[in-house]
Amino acid sequence: MRFGASATARLNTRAYERGLRRVLGGMSDDVKRAVERTRIDVQNEARRRAPVDTGRLRSSIVSRAENSGRSVGYVVGTNVNYAAAVEYGTAPHVIKPLTKKALYWPGARHPVAQVNHPGTRPQPFMRPAVEMAEIFFRANMGRAGRGRR
Repeated sequence: MRFGASATARLNTRAYERGLRRVLGGMSDDVKRAVERTRIDVQNEARRRAPVDTGRLRSSIVSRAENSGRSVGYVVGTNVNYAAAVEYGTAPHVIKPLTKKALYWPGARHPVAQVNHPGTRPQPFMRPAVEMAEIFFRANMGRAGRGRR
């Protein structure tokens, strides 16, 4: 799967693992479940924060687990090609026709050779969601520690 805009979160589970390893001899199922829940929480937070025009960007936000040996992580991202422009905004730029001699759209007074676009403001949705990963993880570990699944 190729993502147009993505964020990777690697949670530092070492402190939790050390204590659990002493008791259980390896990464506990509670830690694995907490990471899995955190992946879903981050994905849902990115979807909640994504601006909505048609809903395409929001619905394209997905996540997947990435496990390698003792490392547990995940990737949350989207394959929508304009996601990075939404997340970071765009600078002012000139729009020119690619194949025709002029640009025209419904409501335009007349065809034009180019349009000076003022740029767009950033609307971060992925970075704030990833920044909340540690908060989500701590909450999910606390839930596991209280015996709630």
